[in-house]
Amino acid sequence: MALTNAYLQTTKNLHSIINSVISAKAPERFTNKFLEDLGFKSSNDRLYIGLFKALGLLDENNSPTSRYHQLLDQAETGKVLAVGIQEAYEDLFALRKDAQQLSLDEVKGKLKTLTQGQKSDNIINLMANTFKALCELADWSVLTGTSPQETYTTPATSSTDDLDVSQEKTGQEISKPSKMNLHYNIQIHLPETTNMAVYDAIFQSLKKHLM
Repeated sequence: MALTNAYLQTTKNLHSIINSVISAKAPERFTNKFLEDLGFKSSNDRLYIGLFKALGLLDENNSPTSRYHQLLDQAETGKVLAVGIQEAYEDLFALRKDAQQLSLDEVKGKLKTLTQGQKSDNIINLMANTFKALCELADWSVLTGTSPQETYTTPATSSTDDLDVSQEKTGQEISKPSKMNLHYNIQIHLPETTNMAVYDAIFQSLKKHLM
């Protein structure tokens, strides 16, 4: 499991930097000089190197990876970002598979749990803001295929009135069951992790939504 410690001091340049990166030729090494050549000269912009590493776009030597080159295909940029975000924040997605749908306050709360209170409120805020800003640029259809749904939600009741009644080609109406007894069997597959905070957060969420 993984939860990146990379974050931005400010996300105001995130969209511009991504656009500049995908419009430029991939460098041999992604350096501060390369960022400056793109027009981003603030010391805060240097934090993008660590963030891009966390997203799997750069290797340990700051050289572009195959994912970086895939990012350059502007038709695929959003999907590539989604995959990188899910990997960088794997522990968060273990708690909610649609973590990109969480509100900023919900992200802060779950990050506090995952980091076991070892990060200051300021750092948690920066981590949460970075995550949310990244999620806004990503195309989540690559992971979900359909609109994301809450991980721990099941229908409370069901009625025969909600059933669609179809007709056979002969025009004969299919009879509607007069009575249905529905039973739910909910299976939870726990992720493999040595971080007990992940399990604690999962069971807290289960208690909130199912009990």
